[in-house]
Amino acid sequence: MTMKTNVLEPSQAQIKKWARLTESVIRREEGMFPAEGVKVVEELLSGRWPVRAILLLPEKIKYWRKIMAKVPPEIPLYGLTRPQWQKLSQDKEPEGIMALAAMPPEKPLAGDFAFSGGNILILHEINNPANLGALLRSALWFGFKNIILSTGSVDYSHPKAVRASMGSLFHLNIAGNADLKKILPEIKKTCYLIGSNVHAGRAPHFLPKKAALLLGSESHGLPDDLLAITDEQWNIPGSGSVDSLSLPQAAAIMMYECTKK
Repeated sequence: MTMKTNVLEPSQAQIKKWARLTESVIRREEGMFPAEGVKVVEELLSGRWPVRAILLLPEKIKYWRKIMAKVPPEIPLYGLTRPQWQKLSQDKEPEGIMALAAMPPEKPLAGDFAFSGGNILILHEINNPANLGALLRSALWFGFKNIILSTGSVDYSHPKAVRASMGSLFHLNIAGNADLKKILPEIKKTCYLIGSNVHAGRAPHFLPKKAALLLGSESHGLPDDLLAITDEQWNIPGSGSVDSLSLPQAAAIMMYECTKK
């Protein structure tokens, strides 16, 4: 199979602009971010988020050939050379397909976003993008479709977070830069608020009502003033010799316990 004739050649100015999308401020200014890999692009195309362009590495056509049937005709395609691709890619062994996803409007932390439509995952100062991506992937699996990120958290459009989420973020409602001290009391009006506590608390268990699960960073956990707002605190018992579980592991256990019957 050869490249389609409607595949465009990017300008050097475009390559330069796309390469700068590793910077959060540039992603916000441009209103878009890169989403790399066959699975990630496939999830983007099946979700609600707009796509600005699809970038292709022709030599990797065996990986992305099948997905091309899902790309709407109005989305422009660009064919890149290997040196151009290396300026943009996060992968040592790329699959040769990357989308430029449009940044959605910020979700308001009021009205229908966080207070209806399923469980909520609330993240305080999560600054590891790979951890954030893993958390988003688990959240979708366990039905926590509303995500709230506190101020001081990594941008969910960070390339490593997008990659680690395997495209899950494109099926979630995400709000960022939240002042948790202000919104947690509001969330408690309609949800049972659980805080993760690495030092004490009850073992995770099933909840018969809508849950809001509050997690802190892997390094620091949750501060006392946020824990004080919660309805209940959970601590995962263990018998191993390691200090603690990783944040994505602990989150998956807690989300499972919230939803199992």
